[in-house]
Amino acid sequence: MKVAVIGATGMVGRMMLKVLEERKFPVDRLFPAASERSIGKEIIFRGKLVKVLSLMEAVEAVPDIALFSAGAAVSKEWAPVFAENGTVVIDNSSAWRMEKEIPLIVPEINAAVLTRKDKIIANPNCSTIQMLMAIAPLHREFTIRRLVISTYQSVTGTGVKAVTQLDNERRGLSGEMAYPYPIDKNCIPHCDVFVDNGYTKEEMKLVNETRKILGDDQIRITATAVRVPVTGGHSESVNVEFVREFDLDRVRAILAETPGVILYDNPAEKKYPMPIIAHDRDEVFVGRIRRDFSQEKSLNMWVVADNIRKGAATNAVQIAEYMISAGLLK
Repeated sequence: MKVAVIGATGMVGRMMLKVLEERKFPVDRLFPAASERSIGKEIIFRGKLVKVLSLMEAVEAVPDIALFSAGAAVSKEWAPVFAENGTVVIDNSSAWRMEKEIPLIVPEINAAVLTRKDKIIANPNCSTIQMLMAIAPLHREFTIRRLVISTYQSVTGTGVKAVTQLDNERRGLSGEMAYPYPIDKNCIPHCDVFVDNGYTKEEMKLVNETRKILGDDQIRITATAVRVPVTGGHSESVNVEFVREFDLDRVRAILAETPGVILYDNPAEKKYPMPIIAHDRDEVFVGRIRRDFSQEKSLNMWVVADNIRKGAATNAVQIAEYMISAGLLK
Protein backbone atom coordinates (compact mmCIF):
# COMPACT_ATOMS: atom_id res chain seq x y z
CA MET A 1 0.00 0.00 0.00
CA LYS A 2 1.51 3.29 -1.16
CA VAL A 3 0.10 6.43 0.49
CA ALA A 4 0.78 10.06 -0.32
CA VAL A 5 -0.02 12.93 2.04
CA ILE A 6 -0.24 16.23 0.21
CA GLY A 7 0.29 19.19 2.51
CA ALA A 8 2.20 16.93 4.88
CA THR A 9 3.90 19.77 6.76
CA GLY A 10 0.68 21.69 7.53
CA MET A 11 -1.47 21.40 10.63
CA VAL A 12 -3.96 18.92 9.16
CA GLY A 13 -1.29 17.11 7.14
CA ARG A 14 0.74 16.44 10.27
CA MET A 15 -2.39 15.18 11.99
CA MET A 16 -3.10 12.87 9.04
CA LEU A 17 0.33 11.32 9.55
CA LYS A 18 -0.33 10.95 13.27
CA VAL A 19 -3.72 9.32 12.65
CA LEU A 20 -2.27 6.94 10.06
CA GLU A 21 0.20 5.81 12.72
CA GLU A 22 -2.34 5.58 15.54
CA ARG A 23 -4.83 3.56 13.51
CA LYS A 24 -2.10 1.30 12.13
CA PHE A 25 -3.15 2.07 8.59
CA PRO A 26 -1.39 -0.33 6.18
CA VAL A 27 1.21 2.09 4.81
CA ASP A 28 4.06 0.22 3.15
CA ARG A 29 5.52 3.30 1.49
CA LEU A 30 4.77 6.90 2.43
CA PHE A 31 5.16 9.83 0.05
CA PRO A 32 4.78 13.13 1.92
CA ALA A 33 4.54 16.14 -0.37
CA ALA A 34 4.25 19.86 0.25
CA SER A 35 4.93 23.29 -1.23
CA GLU A 36 8.26 24.21 -2.75
CA ARG A 37 9.60 25.74 0.45
CA SER A 38 9.21 22.39 2.25
CA ILE A 39 10.66 20.10 -0.44
CA GLY A 40 13.69 18.24 0.87
CA LYS A 41 12.79 18.66 4.53
CA GLU A 42 12.30 15.53 6.58
CA ILE A 43 9.36 14.38 8.65
CA ILE A 44 9.18 11.49 11.11
CA PHE A 45 6.76 8.67 10.38
CA ARG A 46 6.76 5.51 12.50
CA GLY A 47 10.09 6.51 13.97
CA LYS A 48 11.83 6.97 10.63
CA LEU A 49 12.82 10.06 8.70
CA VAL A 50 11.01 10.51 5.38
CA LYS A 51 11.93 13.21 2.88
CA VAL A 52 9.27 15.65 1.70
CA LEU A 53 8.72 15.46 -2.06
CA SER A 54 7.36 17.75 -4.73
CA LEU A 55 3.81 17.12 -5.90
CA MET A 56 5.06 15.80 -9.24
CA GLU A 57 7.36 13.34 -7.49
CA ALA A 58 4.40 12.14 -5.47
CA VAL A 59 2.33 11.71 -8.66
CA GLU A 60 5.11 9.73 -10.31
CA ALA A 61 5.22 7.38 -7.29
CA VAL A 62 1.68 6.28 -8.30
CA PRO A 63 0.31 5.97 -4.76
CA ASP A 64 -2.82 3.92 -4.13
CA ILE A 65 -4.27 6.70 -1.99
CA ALA A 66 -3.47 10.40 -1.71
CA LEU A 67 -4.73 12.34 1.29
CA PHE A 68 -4.93 16.03 0.35
CA SER A 69 -4.82 18.94 2.76
CA ALA A 70 -3.09 21.69 0.85
CA GLY A 71 -5.92 24.11 0.05
CA ALA A 72 -8.53 24.35 -2.67
CA ALA A 73 -6.26 25.79 -5.36
CA VAL A 74 -3.75 22.94 -5.05
CA SER A 75 -6.56 20.37 -4.97
CA LYS A 76 -8.21 21.77 -8.09
CA GLU A 77 -4.94 21.59 -9.99
CA TRP A 78 -3.42 18.38 -8.69
CA ALA A 79 -6.24 16.05 -7.59
CA PRO A 80 -7.20 15.30 -11.25
CA VAL A 81 -3.53 14.61 -12.06
CA PHE A 82 -3.32 11.99 -9.31
CA ALA A 83 -6.74 10.58 -10.21
CA GLU A 84 -5.87 10.20 -13.88
CA ASN A 85 -2.84 8.20 -12.76
CA GLY A 86 -5.10 5.74 -10.91
CA THR A 87 -4.72 7.17 -7.40
CA VAL A 88 -7.75 7.56 -5.14
CA VAL A 89 -7.70 11.15 -3.86
CA ILE A 90 -9.38 12.02 -0.56
CA ASP A 91 -9.47 15.79 -0.45
CA ASN A 92 -9.91 17.87 2.68
CA SER A 93 -10.39 21.21 0.92
CA SER A 94 -13.60 22.83 -0.29
CA ALA A 95 -12.59 22.38 -3.94
CA TRP A 96 -14.75 19.37 -4.83
CA ARG A 97 -17.40 19.16 -2.13
CA MET A 98 -20.30 20.55 -4.10
CA GLU A 99 -19.39 19.01 -7.46
CA LYS A 100 -22.36 16.83 -8.38
CA GLU A 101 -20.34 13.77 -9.39
CA ILE A 102 -17.94 13.90 -6.43
CA PRO A 103 -19.05 11.98 -3.31
CA LEU A 104 -18.98 13.96 -0.06
CA ILE A 105 -18.42 11.44 2.68
CA VAL A 106 -18.76 10.99 6.42
CA PRO A 107 -18.03 7.24 6.63
CA GLU A 108 -20.45 6.50 9.48
CA ILE A 109 -23.25 8.11 7.48
CA ASN A 110 -22.90 7.58 3.73
CA ALA A 111 -19.78 5.57 2.85
CA ALA A 112 -21.99 3.01 1.09
CA VAL A 113 -22.37 5.38 -1.89
CA LEU A 114 -18.69 4.92 -2.78
CA THR A 115 -17.70 2.79 -5.78
CA ARG A 116 -14.52 1.70 -7.55
CA LYS A 117 -15.13 4.49 -10.08
CA ASP A 118 -14.68 7.21 -7.46
CA LYS A 119 -11.16 8.59 -7.82
CA ILE A 120 -11.76 11.94 -6.10
CA ILE A 121 -13.64 11.89 -2.79
CA ALA A 122 -14.41 15.02 -0.81
CA ASN A 123 -13.99 15.34 2.95
CA PRO A 124 -16.72 17.64 4.31
CA ASN A 125 -16.15 20.81 6.26
CA CYS A 126 -15.21 20.20 9.91
CA SER A 127 -18.33 21.88 11.29
CA THR A 128 -20.54 19.85 8.97
CA ILE A 129 -18.93 16.55 9.93
CA GLN A 130 -19.44 16.88 13.68
CA MET A 131 -22.99 18.17 13.38
CA LEU A 132 -24.03 15.39 11.01
CA MET A 133 -22.54 12.75 13.27
CA ALA A 134 -25.09 13.91 15.84
CA ILE A 135 -28.12 14.63 13.67
CA ALA A 136 -27.95 12.03 10.87
CA PRO A 137 -29.13 9.12 13.07
CA LEU A 138 -31.97 11.33 14.35
CA HIS A 139 -32.89 12.33 10.80
CA ARG A 140 -33.28 8.65 9.88
CA GLU A 141 -35.90 8.17 12.60
CA PHE A 142 -37.68 11.52 12.92
CA THR A 143 -36.82 13.39 9.64
CA ILE A 144 -35.38 16.88 10.03
CA ARG A 145 -37.44 19.80 8.77
CA ARG A 146 -35.26 22.73 9.88
CA LEU A 147 -31.89 23.46 11.48
CA VAL A 148 -30.73 26.64 13.21
CA ILE A 149 -27.00 26.44 13.87
CA SER A 150 -24.54 28.64 15.75
CA THR A 151 -20.90 27.55 15.72
CA TYR A 152 -18.12 28.54 18.10
CA GLN A 153 -15.01 27.67 16.14
CA SER A 154 -11.45 27.09 17.29
CA VAL A 155 -8.61 29.16 15.86
CA THR A 156 -7.05 25.90 14.71
CA GLY A 157 -9.67 25.91 11.95
CA THR A 158 -7.88 28.90 10.45
CA GLY A 159 -4.42 27.39 10.76
CA VAL A 160 -1.02 27.88 12.35
CA LYS A 161 -1.03 31.63 11.72
CA ALA A 162 -4.18 32.03 13.83
CA VAL A 163 -2.86 29.86 16.64
CA THR A 164 0.27 32.01 16.67
CA GLN A 165 -1.82 35.19 16.78
CA LEU A 166 -3.73 33.91 19.82
CA ASP A 167 -0.52 32.82 21.56
CA ASN A 168 1.14 36.17 20.85
CA GLU A 169 -1.82 38.13 22.19
CA ARG A 170 -1.90 36.08 25.38
CA ARG A 171 1.81 36.69 25.87
CA GLY A 172 1.58 40.40 25.08
CA LEU A 173 3.61 40.10 21.88
CA SER A 174 2.99 41.75 18.53
CA GLY A 175 3.07 39.70 15.35
CA GLU A 176 1.37 38.74 12.12
CA MET A 177 -2.44 38.81 12.30
CA ALA A 178 -4.58 36.01 10.87
CA TYR A 179 -7.75 37.96 11.71
CA PRO A 180 -8.71 41.62 11.20
CA TYR A 181 -9.17 41.97 14.98
CA PRO A 182 -7.60 40.55 18.14
CA ILE A 183 -8.96 37.08 18.92
CA ASP A 184 -7.90 36.77 22.57
CA LYS A 185 -10.75 37.87 24.88
CA ASN A 186 -12.87 38.32 21.79
CA CYS A 187 -15.38 36.58 19.50
CA ILE A 188 -15.39 37.33 15.78
CA PRO A 189 -18.63 36.53 13.86
CA HIS A 190 -16.68 36.01 10.65
CA CYS A 191 -15.45 32.58 9.48
CA ASP A 192 -14.21 32.49 5.87
CA VAL A 193 -15.28 35.22 3.44
CA PHE A 194 -18.66 36.90 3.09
CA VAL A 195 -20.78 36.09 0.05
CA ASP A 196 -23.51 38.09 -1.68
CA ASN A 197 -26.36 36.90 0.56
CA GLY A 198 -24.71 38.29 3.70
CA TYR A 199 -23.61 34.90 5.00
CA THR A 200 -20.04 33.60 5.06
CA LYS A 201 -18.78 30.65 3.03
CA GLU A 202 -18.42 28.71 6.29
CA GLU A 203 -22.10 29.25 7.05
CA MET A 204 -23.17 28.25 3.56
CA LYS A 205 -21.04 25.10 3.75
CA LEU A 206 -23.20 23.98 6.67
CA VAL A 207 -26.28 24.55 4.53
CA ASN A 208 -25.16 23.01 1.26
CA GLU A 209 -23.02 20.13 2.55
CA THR A 210 -25.67 18.99 5.02
CA ARG A 211 -28.27 18.75 2.28
CA LYS A 212 -25.91 16.86 -0.02
CA ILE A 213 -24.77 14.30 2.56
CA LEU A 214 -28.27 13.64 3.86
CA GLY A 215 -29.65 13.63 0.31
CA ASP A 216 -32.43 16.03 1.21
CA ASP A 217 -32.65 19.48 -0.42
CA GLN A 218 -35.87 20.25 1.46
CA ILE A 219 -34.21 20.72 4.87
CA ARG A 220 -34.35 24.40 5.81
CA ILE A 221 -31.04 25.50 7.34
CA THR A 222 -29.63 28.75 8.66
CA ALA A 223 -26.27 29.24 10.36
CA THR A 224 -24.03 31.76 12.11
CA ALA A 225 -20.34 30.90 12.45
CA VAL A 226 -18.21 32.59 15.10
CA ARG A 227 -14.46 32.37 15.76
CA VAL A 228 -13.61 32.07 19.46
CA PRO A 229 -10.27 32.09 21.38
CA VAL A 230 -10.12 28.31 21.77
CA THR A 231 -7.68 25.71 20.42
CA GLY A 232 -9.24 22.39 21.43
CA GLY A 233 -12.10 22.05 18.96
CA HIS A 234 -15.32 23.45 17.54
CA SER A 235 -18.59 23.77 19.47
CA GLU A 236 -22.05 24.06 17.97
CA SER A 237 -25.48 24.99 19.26
CA VAL A 238 -27.94 23.11 17.06
CA ASN A 239 -31.69 23.64 17.11
CA VAL A 240 -33.51 20.86 15.26
CA GLU A 241 -37.14 20.80 14.15
CA PHE A 242 -38.40 17.36 13.13
CA VAL A 243 -41.29 16.26 10.95
CA ARG A 244 -42.30 13.57 13.47
CA GLU A 245 -42.72 13.85 17.21
CA PHE A 246 -39.90 12.46 19.33
CA ASP A 247 -39.23 11.25 22.84
CA LEU A 248 -36.15 12.66 24.55
CA ASP A 249 -35.24 9.27 26.02
CA ARG A 250 -35.32 7.80 22.53
CA VAL A 251 -33.13 10.64 21.22
CA ARG A 252 -30.57 9.96 23.93
CA ALA A 253 -30.70 6.21 23.26
CA ILE A 254 -30.06 6.73 19.54
CA LEU A 255 -27.07 8.98 20.22
CA ALA A 256 -25.68 6.62 22.85
CA GLU A 257 -25.80 3.78 20.31
CA THR A 258 -24.24 5.76 17.43
CA PRO A 259 -20.63 4.74 16.63
CA GLY A 260 -18.29 7.70 16.91
CA VAL A 261 -20.66 9.68 19.15
CA ILE A 262 -20.38 10.04 22.93
CA LEU A 263 -23.53 11.07 24.77
CA TYR A 264 -22.13 13.44 27.40
CA ASP A 265 -25.23 14.86 28.97
CA ASN A 266 -25.83 15.22 32.68
CA PRO A 267 -26.24 18.92 33.58
CA ALA A 268 -27.05 18.07 37.20
CA GLU A 269 -23.46 16.88 37.55
CA LYS A 270 -22.14 19.69 35.31
CA LYS A 271 -21.45 17.12 32.61
CA TYR A 272 -21.63 18.64 29.14
CA PRO A 273 -19.32 18.73 26.09
CA MET A 274 -16.47 21.24 25.97
CA PRO A 275 -13.47 21.63 23.64
CA ILE A 276 -11.12 20.81 26.51
CA ILE A 277 -12.77 17.36 26.66
CA ALA A 278 -12.89 16.75 22.91
CA HIS A 279 -9.31 17.87 22.25
CA ASP A 280 -7.21 15.14 20.58
CA ARG A 281 -10.19 12.77 20.54
CA ASP A 282 -11.91 11.31 17.48
CA GLU A 283 -15.37 11.08 19.00
CA VAL A 284 -18.11 13.68 18.68
CA PHE A 285 -19.53 14.71 22.06
CA VAL A 286 -23.23 15.59 22.36
CA GLY A 287 -24.99 17.08 25.36
CA ARG A 288 -27.36 19.80 26.66
CA ILE A 289 -30.15 17.86 24.93
CA ARG A 290 -33.49 19.44 25.73
CA ARG A 291 -36.83 20.12 24.16
CA ASP A 292 -37.39 23.51 22.53
CA PHE A 293 -40.57 24.67 24.26
CA SER A 294 -41.03 27.53 21.80
CA GLN A 295 -41.51 25.29 18.77
CA GLU A 296 -43.30 21.96 18.26
CA LYS A 297 -41.26 18.82 17.53
CA SER A 298 -38.00 20.68 18.18
CA LEU A 299 -34.97 20.22 20.40
CA ASN A 300 -31.67 21.87 21.23
CA MET A 301 -28.31 20.15 21.49
CA TRP A 302 -24.67 21.12 22.01
CA VAL A 303 -22.12 19.33 19.80
CA VAL A 304 -18.33 19.45 20.28
CA ALA A 305 -15.47 17.77 18.42
CA ASP A 306 -11.78 18.21 17.65
CA ASN A 307 -11.93 19.91 14.26
CA ILE A 308 -8.44 18.82 13.24
CA ARG A 309 -9.10 15.15 14.00
CA LYS A 310 -12.68 13.97 13.24
CA GLY A 311 -13.33 17.28 11.53
CA ALA A 312 -10.51 16.70 9.05
CA ALA A 313 -7.67 14.16 9.36
CA THR A 314 -9.45 11.23 11.00
CA ASN A 315 -12.47 11.44 8.72
CA ALA A 316 -10.16 11.33 5.68
CA VAL A 317 -8.29 8.29 7.00
CA GLN A 318 -11.60 6.57 7.81
CA ILE A 319 -12.67 7.06 4.19
CA ALA A 320 -9.42 5.41 3.08
CA GLU A 321 -10.02 2.55 5.51
CA TYR A 322 -13.49 2.03 4.06
CA MET A 323 -12.14 1.98 0.50
CA ILE A 324 -9.77 -0.81 1.49
CA SER A 325 -12.27 -2.83 3.53
CA ALA A 326 -14.90 -2.60 0.78
CA GLY A 327 -12.40 -3.68 -1.89
CA LEU A 328 -12.80 -0.44 -3.83
CA LEU A 329 -9.14 0.20 -4.63
CA LYS A 330 -7.61 -0.82 -7.95
